Amino acid sequence: MPLFQNAAFFTTVNHLRDLPDTRAEVAFVGRSNAGKSSAINTLANRTRLAYVSKTPGRTQHINFFDLGHERFLVDLPGYGYAEVPEAVRAHWVELLGRYLGERSSLIGLLLIMDARHPLKDLDRRMLDYFTPTGRPVHILLSKADKLSRQEQATTLRKVKAELAQYGDTVSVQLFSSLKKQGMDTVEQVVQTWFDAVDAAEVGAVDADDTAADE
Repeated sequence: MPLFQNAAFFTTVNHLRDLPDTRAEVAFVGRSNAGKSSAINTLANRTRLAYVSKTPGRTQHINFFDLGHERFLVDLPGYGYAEVPEAVRAHWVELLGRYLGERSSLIGLLLIMDARHPLKDLDRRMLDYFTPTGRPVHILLSKADKLSRQEQATTLRKVKAELAQYGDTVSVQLFSSLKKQGMDTVEQVVQTWFDAVDAAEVGAVDADDTAADE
């Protein structure tokens, strides 16, 4: 069964102190109107696993979904436009920033951008903030169905060129929730992240066993 189709709601938190103890998790993040919730629902083959609203900015908490085998998907608050009080917005910024910078079980970030408007200033800030952690970022250029095939190819080429400064840490693909375009690629990328964690843990256990035998 595909990785994300095991997803089941686990918990929601509004303060870092309430974050659950997890072994490995990948997080979805993006501008409030980039199509993040739709992408999650499409990957999970659900209609309302993640809340989709016509009003951007409705994801106000950190939502955890259990993928099984001690692996989790995390839906982070959208950044950018949101009609909320300034105090609430400030709380989101602190919550998001500290989670991305301090969460030890976060192994990779899935960054959603509207393919028609990629790499906005806030997207670049997100990349500049997160990539120094050394953990991978995979960008989904969502709503790709809104572009012609030629426009898709041109957009992908331009975005890849701009991302070259980040080296191999950042990858990118086209994605469409409506057409279910690019789903296999996302699955493969995230699976490699989880596999790397599994391999590292096995290696650590083997090293401990070797040391104990000596």
